[in-house]
Amino acid sequence: MSGANSWLQRQRKTDLTELAQHTGLKNFESLKKPELELALDEYLAENANTFSSDPKLANYYSSRARTVGSPMKRDAVDGAVEKLKVAKRRATKAVEEIVAPAESDDEPTSTSTAVARTPGRALSLASRIPLPATPADVAEAVDRSTVAVRTRVVSLYRESGITEATHATRESLSTVASVLFAISAFELYFLRPEILADRYAFTIPAISFLGTKDFPVFVPDMFLLLTSSFWSPALLWAFTSAILPSIAGYFVNLSVNSPHHGRVTRRSSFHATSDPVVDPLAFSIAKALISYVVYGEGITFGGWIDDTSIARINTAIYGGYKGILTGTAITGILSIYDAVLKK
Repeated sequence: MSGANSWLQRQRKTDLTELAQHTGLKNFESLKKPELELALDEYLAENANTFSSDPKLANYYSSRARTVGSPMKRDAVDGAVEKLKVAKRRATKAVEEIVAPAESDDEPTSTSTAVARTPGRALSLASRIPLPATPADVAEAVDRSTVAVRTRVVSLYRESGITEATHATRESLSTVASVLFAISAFELYFLRPEILADRYAFTIPAISFLGTKDFPVFVPDMFLLLTSSFWSPALLWAFTSAILPSIAGYFVNLSVNSPHHGRVTRRSSFHATSDPVVDPLAFSIAKALISYVVYGEGITFGGWIDDTSIARINTAIYGGYKGILTGTAITGILSIYDAVLKK
C-alpha cells in the first residue's frame, strides 16, 4: 500500500489519537501524523474482525471497502477465474461452449452476493434512507399549516355572509323607529304574564344520561283571549302607548314644514322620501302625556277607562308609569339627536 487510507488522511491528529486510544494501539505517542495514519491503517486492517462492527470505525471500513474491495468479493472472483482456466485446459471446444455460459451465469450471482454483503453497500443503502426532519423544517411546516388554516377560516367567514348580515342588522337598528319598537317590546314582555297568564301544560321527564331533572312546561292560557280580563288592559295599553301617540305624531309632524320642502331639488327629494310618516318626537311627547294622565293620575275620563285595568298595567310594567315616562324620554332625546344629524 503506497499510503494510508483516505479517510484517515482527512482526520485531524487529535482524532487519530483518540482512535488509537479507542482501539488499543500501542507506542503511538511519538509518531507524526503520516506515521500514525499508516500505523492505524495497518492495525485496523489486521484486526478487521474485531473493529468492523464499531460505529466509530464504520466510515473507515466503508472507505477501505471502496478502495481495496471486500475479501469475500475478491475470493469469489478468483475462484471463478480458476474454474474457467481448468475448464479451458481439460474440455473440448464443444464442451467449452456449453460450460463457459454456465460458469458466466454463476459468476454474477456469487459476485452480487458478495457485493451485497460488503459494509460499503450497506452504508450506501443507509445513506438513501430519509432522515427525520430538522426543527427548522418542522417549524416551516407548522407555519404553512397555520397560514392554510387561517386562509380557509377567513374564506369560510366571508362566504357565510355574517359580515353583510351584521351590517344590515346594524343599519336596521340604528333608527329612532327601531328604538321605539324595542321599548314597546320591553313593555309587552312584562305586561304579557299579567294579561295572558301561563298555565301548566306538561312535564319533560328527567334524562339520567344528561343528568337533567323533571322540567315542567308552562304555556300561555289562550282561553283568556275570550274574556274581558285580557282585552280591557290590552286595549288600554295599545291606545295609550301606540294608537293615540301615533295619531298625534302623524298630524303634528314637524318635518313636514322643514325648509327643504320649499324647493324641489335632488337633495330635497331625497330628504322628502326619508322623512318619517310619524314624527318620533311628537309620538314620544304624546305618549308621555297620556301615560302620566292615565297611569300616574288615574283619570278615567268619566268612567270610560276601568280602574282595575289601570292598576294591572301600572303594576305589571317595569317601574310602573315612571318606567313608561323614562322610555319616552329616551326616544325623545334620540329623535332630537337624529334630526340634528340629518341637517
